[in-house]
Amino acid sequence: MGVVIGVDEVGRGSWAGPLLVVAAYARTDLPEGLADSKLLSRQQREMLVDDIKTSCELGEGWVQPEEIDQHGLARAMRIGVSRALIMLAPAFDEEIIMDGLVNYCPPEFTNVKCVVNADGLHPIVSAASIYAKVQRDHLMVRLSQLYPVYRFDKHVGYGTKLHSNMLKAHGPCRIHRKSYKPVQLLAV
Repeated sequence: MGVVIGVDEVGRGSWAGPLLVVAAYARTDLPEGLADSKLLSRQQREMLVDDIKTSCELGEGWVQPEEIDQHGLARAMRIGVSRALIMLAPAFDEEIIMDGLVNYCPPEFTNVKCVVNADGLHPIVSAASIYAKVQRDHLMVRLSQLYPVYRFDKHVGYGTKLHSNMLKAHGPCRIHRKSYKPVQLLAV
């Protein structure tokens, strides 16, 4: 059997910060304990990420908030997937398992399977999911130092009550997705 590439994203529904798509394939055996990143604690993800880096080739497709605002979420997903695959550089006929219903891969990739809950069903997609979540969370913690009033270290940009309160009090900052309705409504 050839290489199987797992693709997943993190940050799609976030009100602030980038979207990150990760494409991964295993060079060696994957670590034990892989699961959907949303079902693991922060500590469990952190414990797995070094083993994922050791066992996998990883491609990262970062899409910045202003790109999401300019292109919309569907196009941003396509951009992120393209960037992740370009970094990974797979052959066009290698099997790709993408989490979700929509194939965001460029059309030259001819062996793409879209699987709902792939991050819980396919360990290589779980690895991509965990790596993406850890990388993006780390970035959001760093960004919380630049924008301390928003407390990005607590909610990593998602629509929590704390984030809503900070948006009401301070309005949006440079890394908010200004095209998102909650940001528009809370920033008045």
